[in-house]
Amino acid sequence: MRIERKDTFLKKWAEYFGPAELPITFYLSVGDGGAKRMPPAKGHSCLICELGRVRRGESLCYNEAALACGGAKRYLGYSPEMRPGFEYFLSCGKPGMEGERYVKTPEMVRQIMKEQEAIPVKGRNFVFKRWDSLTEADDPEVVIFFAKPDVLSGLFTLANFDQTERNGTFTPFGSGCGSIIHYPYLEKDAARPRAVIGMFDPSARPCVAPDILTFALPMRRFEAMIDNMDESFLITDTWKTVRKRI
Repeated sequence: MRIERKDTFLKKWAEYFGPAELPITFYLSVGDGGAKRMPPAKGHSCLICELGRVRRGESLCYNEAALACGGAKRYLGYSPEMRPGFEYFLSCGKPGMEGERYVKTPEMVRQIMKEQEAIPVKGRNFVFKRWDSLTEADDPEVVIFFAKPDVLSGLFTLANFDQTERNGTFTPFGSGCGSIIHYPYLEKDAARPRAVIGMFDPSARPCVAPDILTFALPMRRFEAMIDNMDESFLITDTWKTVRKRI
């Protein structure tokens, strides 16, 4: 990570978005990137809740053993399998198992799982760092914003500033970790990488404030956004009006 690039964004972010929360990042590595290695998981916990520590400035490193949720293991690419009866758990349930009712039928869940592409993660760890904690040795692959509506408005509009594709940002169905890790990571090698708006998963919502959604995108796409900031709508009176509320 070029420190000049890191500092440029910090300066522009403060100018155009003021006190808004800084983004976090992640990349895959055989090492820990100097981040704290998370211990083997005990009991149940949600990765989105745990990433609150990264949002507050702590750098964390995860491998498969550190993930307590089977969904997180699948979305992060560590395990193609889910617990027995998962198709009923995510849908209508069955005797002895209450369903979350996020998908109408078990058959639909099976089809969704069949079509899901995996992250090639074998032998590597996920290193999460807040933007201001990045060093020259880091190579962030995805940038994740936890944003209020006004900030999300700015990010969404900036992401579309230099393209004619009306669907340059998309909102795929999935878990909270799917929306900030799985889908944006798979976009990184696309010819036209898209940004992902997410955190609509009701199970993950308790881990974020009620007025927070996420905006995640590959680093390559984010760098173009940084370069466009000073000639975009961010310099107009329209944005200055919004900026006062942030």
